[in-house]
Amino acid sequence: MRPTLRDILNVSSAAVLTLLAAASALGAANSDRPNVVIILTDDLGYGDLGGYGHPQFKTPNIDRLAAAGARLTQFNTPAPFCAPTRASLLTGRYPFRCGMSENPAPDGQRGSENDLHLPKSEITLAQLFKGAGYATGMVGKWHLGHAKPEWLPTHRGFDEYFGIPYSNDMRPVHLIESDRRTEYPVVQANLTKRYTERAIDFIKRNQARGFFLYLAHAMPHKPLAASEAFYKKSGAGLYADVMAELDWSVGQVMATLSELGLDEKTLVIFTSDNGAYFGGSTGGLRGMKGSSYEGGYRVPCIARWPGKIPAGHVNHSPAVMMDLFSTTLKAARIAPPADRVIDGRDLMPLFTSGALSPHAAILGQLGPNLATIRDARWKLHVLPAQDPRAKLREQGDSWVDFRAPDGVTILAPFEQYKPRDHPGLTTGDAPVAMQLFDLSADPGEQHDVAAANPETVQRLRRLYDELSKGAPARPTTPTKTGKKKS
Repeated sequence: MRPTLRDILNVSSAAVLTLLAAASALGAANSDRPNVVIILTDDLGYGDLGGYGHPQFKTPNIDRLAAAGARLTQFNTPAPFCAPTRASLLTGRYPFRCGMSENPAPDGQRGSENDLHLPKSEITLAQLFKGAGYATGMVGKWHLGHAKPEWLPTHRGFDEYFGIPYSNDMRPVHLIESDRRTEYPVVQANLTKRYTERAIDFIKRNQARGFFLYLAHAMPHKPLAASEAFYKKSGAGLYADVMAELDWSVGQVMATLSELGLDEKTLVIFTSDNGAYFGGSTGGLRGMKGSSYEGGYRVPCIARWPGKIPAGHVNHSPAVMMDLFSTTLKAARIAPPADRVIDGRDLMPLFTSGALSPHAAILGQLGPNLATIRDARWKLHVLPAQDPRAKLREQGDSWVDFRAPDGVTILAPFEQYKPRDHPGLTTGDAPVAMQLFDLSADPGEQHDVAAANPETVQRLRRLYDELSKGAPARPTTPTKTGKKKS
C-alpha cells in the first residue's frame, strides 16, 4: 500500500490539513505575482542600441521591447566594472557596502583576486525570490566568486546555474553546470545561442510556477564572438554581428513568453553592467568601461510589463542598478531585508510616469574609492577623473591584450578591437579633483564649471559625505590645481 502524506510526514490529520491549506494559500498568493526576467549584458555601452541612437547596430527586438515598455535615459551603474555592479544588482547595496569593490579573477595578476567573493552575510535577490516560492534560475556570467563551490550561484539562492562563472576572457574559460565544470575549452561563438536555449528551457519548465530568471550574457564583453548565423552577416563588423545575435536572443525570450501566454504576467528588464569597451559606443559620452566619466557608468535600461508599464514611455531622471533589486521585490510583493541598509529604490514611478529620481544623488565607485557624485543635472568628480584606457590609444596597433583569443584556451575570432576603437570621447578639460560638469548642457563632460558654481560643489560634497558613510575610506577635499585641455 502506498504511503499517504500523513505517513510520510508522521503528523496528525489536522496538521496535514493545515499544511495543505498553507500550500494552497501560498499558491494563490503567488498566482498574481509577476514572473521576473532580468537580462544583463556585459560591457554594452549607452549608445550600442538602435533605440539609443546607434547609426549602424541593428537591434529591432530590443527596440520593440522599449517601444512596448519604458526606457530610461539616465540609468547608472554604481561602478564601471563587472563584479561590483553585479553584486549591487543582486543585493540592492552599493559595492562598498556589500563587499565587492573589485573583480574576482582566476588569472589575476595579484593572485588575491582568485579569492574574492560575495560575502555569505549578503542576501541575494535569488534567495529572496526562492524564499517566496519562486523557481530561480541563472544562465551566464556570475562573477561573484568562483574558487569554492559554496561561492557559486546554486549556493546563493539559484535552483540551477549554467554559465562561465567570471569574464569570458579569464583563463580557464570553462562552463559550469550547477557547481561542476562540464566543458573546457569553450567555443565562444556558440555562447549567446546556448545561453538563450537554456533560458527558454527554464521558462518552459517553470511556466506554471512563478519564476525569477537572471540571464547574464557574456557578450559584448571581449573576446567578441557570434555564431555562424550572425558572424560577418551585419556588414558593420564583429561588434555589430554580436549585437545582432544578442538582439535575436531577446527576441527569442520575448517570443517564448508570448507563446506561453506569460506576457502580462512577466516583468522583463534589460540593461548592462557598465559602459562599452573598444568597438562599442558610449553615445557621445566621455570615457568607457573602467572610467569615472559618464561613458563608464551610464547604460541603457528598458522595462516591459504589459498592463503595468505604458508602451513607449521615456523617463530622463537618474536611477542606479540597485534600484532593480528594490523594484523587482516590490513588484513581487517580497519584503527586502530589514537588518541592513538597502540603497535601491522602487523604479515603477519612473517606468510609468514622469516621476523624478528617488535619489537626492548617486555615488560612483571606482575600485575601493568613491570617485563621483551626481544628481539630475550636475556631476562632481571628488577624485580626479580617470579613463586609463584612453592612454592605450598612444600604443596604436602595437598594444597586446594578454587575454586575447589564442585558439587553444580562449576560442573566439582573432579580429578583436583595438584602442583606436575607443568608444567614447577622449577630449575635454584635463582631470583634477573637485571638477564639476553640467550634464544637462555638457553630457560629454568637456568643460569644468566648478569655479562658477561653488555652492553646487559644496552641496554635492556634503551629499557625498552623507551618502558615503560606512565606506572603507573617503578622500579629503584636495586643493584644486590648474587645468588644461587634453
